[in-house]
Amino acid sequence: MLFKEILDVKYRALYSEFEKLYTLIIQNQTHEGDLLLVKLNAFYNPEVKTWNNVQEKMSPYMFGPNHEGHSEITHHDFIGHYVEHNMSKISLKDHLNSVVYAAERKKEIDRLNFEETISIQTEMLIYLKIWESDVFIKKFYQLTNLLQGLPYDWHYDLTKTPTENGTTASRSKILREKIRNKFLEPIPELYQSFKIAYTPQVRNAIAHSQYSILGMDIPLYSTPRFRYKVHHLFRSKVHQYSAGKVTNYSAAKYTTLLKE
Repeated sequence: MLFKEILDVKYRALYSEFEKLYTLIIQNQTHEGDLLLVKLNAFYNPEVKTWNNVQEKMSPYMFGPNHEGHSEITHHDFIGHYVEHNMSKISLKDHLNSVVYAAERKKEIDRLNFEETISIQTEMLIYLKIWESDVFIKKFYQLTNLLQGLPYDWHYDLTKTPTENGTTASRSKILREKIRNKFLEPIPELYQSFKIAYTPQVRNAIAHSQYSILGMDIPLYSTPRFRYKVHHLFRSKVHQYSAGKVTNYSAAKYTTLLKE
């Protein structure tokens, strides 16, 4: 379930940070057309060299949606439809009051709670559609390159992106080391936003369905060493557990990190 008042607060907080990102990229890009290449999804297509059904010789340096762009449109439409049709018609305060337990309203409250579990799992799917998206990762990878004064990477290949030690990076490493960490000095607020929003353990639990919804808690069983307990963002308080320390995340819901 979404609340416009909450989304508006997040939007206002992040809008200025993305304005800073845009301004710094314009200042630092090596060519005035580099940012446009990000917008146009420019890419290198070696298959062009094997095409024998065209008369003119074509350049492998191309731009357009490609398969990843069509994928982005599909998921963007899904997310947009969800936001449009799942925005609460009442305020957060009124919603909280509507689910306060009362014996005479038990059936209604049970229905509201069940509908909320469905929305939570749909939002988990949306979480993956964003943070696992090839084109999302590619765009931010290119933006951080331009931010650092590096040229647009025509030959970018997510499956071949190297780490500092020369090995191939996972999506998680790319998001954390190649994108998020590059914001730390020039735009620390944006760095912090990425750090809060993307947590590998939360991602793994959602991707592998290693979670359950138990009342107001969502235990995540993503790794044998760590156990996450997600508390409802609006209706629960996060308590200090003697088993470990509390860490807050906005990925899906409020998260508590418990070390076994």
